[in-house]
Amino acid sequence: MKLVNTLSKPLPSPFIQWFPVLLGIAMLFLPTFVDLARTVWRNDDQVHGPIVLTVALYLFWSLRHDLLDAPIDPLPTIGWPLLVIGLIIYTLGRSQGLALFEIGSLLVVLPAAIVLMRGSKGLKAVWFPIFFLFFMIPLPGAIVDMLTMPMKIAVSYVTENILYTVGYPISRNGVILYMGQYQLLVADACAGLHTLFSLEAMGLLYLHIIKHESWTRNTALAVLIVPISFTANVIRVITLTLITYYFGDEAGQGFIHGFAGMVLFVSALMLIIATDSLLRFSTQNKGLQP
Repeated sequence: MKLVNTLSKPLPSPFIQWFPVLLGIAMLFLPTFVDLARTVWRNDDQVHGPIVLTVALYLFWSLRHDLLDAPIDPLPTIGWPLLVIGLIIYTLGRSQGLALFEIGSLLVVLPAAIVLMRGSKGLKAVWFPIFFLFFMIPLPGAIVDMLTMPMKIAVSYVTENILYTVGYPISRNGVILYMGQYQLLVADACAGLHTLFSLEAMGLLYLHIIKHESWTRNTALAVLIVPISFTANVIRVITLTLITYYFGDEAGQGFIHGFAGMVLFVSALMLIIATDSLLRFSTQNKGLQP
């Protein structure tokens, strides 16, 4: 007599397994993203939001095999409470118009869904894209204003001293720079907290792509991204000041809208790569020492 094992049934395809999860997340957060595209993401301070979302989606897609190959070991005792908390945060944010809660809930709902579907190893496979979404969350205006003003003053101070040292006729009053016949206001976009956030996101993405094995090196570079971002902002303001001084206010305004962001991010990326090279050189030299 032929025995048939009726207990071991083939698992459904990954598409069938994950379709309800993806549908539920889409139904929750697609209206949120549409609202952001119509409001917050139109502001200059938040233009990095859709870029962060796009990069995170690409990272999820590139890591899909790691997630699907993770052993199926769901943790309902962790996943369900986490999902309930995430949905409560989302409901509160959506109903009260609190973007911090509404978007921030995504960082709770996603881990909960993954833990329920795959367990801790599945979450480990895609932890970075989830963490990367943190940089998409709009910060409360009170915190942004509180931290932005000292950053603007610091950038203005450093810019003034550098240009004065090399012989330019420059003075400063708060965050206003006077150079020649021109007066330049260091705006939030030049040295604000949102700029620091976007540069920190770029630096951490660089670390994720490079994938250094040394945690010491990764930690050092992640911490150094903050002064690197500050330096990139100084380079941006110096460039804007010199363009205005030599070519006039019209050229300076055109630079703000055309190339200021490019100068900022190119400068930051070059500084990150240079700092990483110095850290690697230092590590190699220490390894050669007896």
